[in-house]
Amino acid sequence: MHEALLYEKIGGGRVRCNLCAHRCVLAAGKRGLCNVRVNRDGVLYTTVYGRVVSRSVDPIEKKPLFHFLPGTRAYSIATVGCNFTCQFCQNHSISQYPREQDGRVLGEDVSPEAIIFRARESGCETIAYTYTEPTIFFEYALDISRLAHEEGLRNVFVSNGYMTPEAADMIIPYLDGINIDLKGISKEFYRDVVGGNLRPVLKSIEHFSRAGVWTEVTTLLIPGMNDSADELRWTAEAIYGISPLIPWHISRFFPAYRMTDIPPTPFEKLEEAERIGREVGLRYVYVGNVPGQGEDTRCPECGKVLIRRRGFLVRGNLLREGRCPECGAKIDGVWLDAEE
Repeated sequence: MHEALLYEKIGGGRVRCNLCAHRCVLAAGKRGLCNVRVNRDGVLYTTVYGRVVSRSVDPIEKKPLFHFLPGTRAYSIATVGCNFTCQFCQNHSISQYPREQDGRVLGEDVSPEAIIFRARESGCETIAYTYTEPTIFFEYALDISRLAHEEGLRNVFVSNGYMTPEAADMIIPYLDGINIDLKGISKEFYRDVVGGNLRPVLKSIEHFSRAGVWTEVTTLLIPGMNDSADELRWTAEAIYGISPLIPWHISRFFPAYRMTDIPPTPFEKLEEAERIGREVGLRYVYVGNVPGQGEDTRCPECGKVLIRRRGFLVRGNLLREGRCPECGAKIDGVWLDAEE
């Protein structure tokens, strides 16, 4: 085990974990809600440091990040565990494993240096901390991120946004991009379906965006749960209130985990959400999990298709120095050096 960051001793052998917004208070021998942080005799430890359960070379578009080095590859890693209990989780076999196996941890021991070596060897421009919630393997991600910057690699999180401001401030100097799941706009949905609270997520989106970390947002539309016209508009307005420049990915739901009785999101609902996002004033709105629909980047001024996509593949990129070649409008994002 590896001693954790961001905790305080509060007497009687108890500790308070200040890594995520749950801020768990743990008596000796107890685990946090994530089930991968444990109090041993008044010292908080992480049980997943260096224990990689999944690693792969992915298109950066898979995160999804559409305005961050399009067409490049990300060396993607994860450990087991999560601080949420989403009933629709696509990766529940690894995200919920410690919770469902009494704290047991799976994974191959891989040093931060080995991750950097493999990323460079694979020709990746970025390391992505993804598949499960990177906040729960924060110490490991932080050590890798520091080394990555020294080696000229960039770092991105794919996150539920449920970290504390203290954690955000610690990773921000080494984080180049983040996609945050805004799972809904209802407090009840977050409490009953996700296992968390809405407000810290909105604060995280604002925190990273204001700090200059390139930020994109994803919302999975679950029929009958978070997809009413009012909720879609409120979600789009919440993002717009932080910044209209944040790309919004509207993703199609497919039955998974404890929600196998709910059908996939109708195409009409995805189209409605896309229309609402644009009506609210978001400059970049995308439809996900529907190959061939709503994946292209268009100029928000003249409508010209600038980046053509099919699934996670970039089929064409007309950006010139980060601008539309038709009307000259600046397109917000982190582009390849030749386009910056």
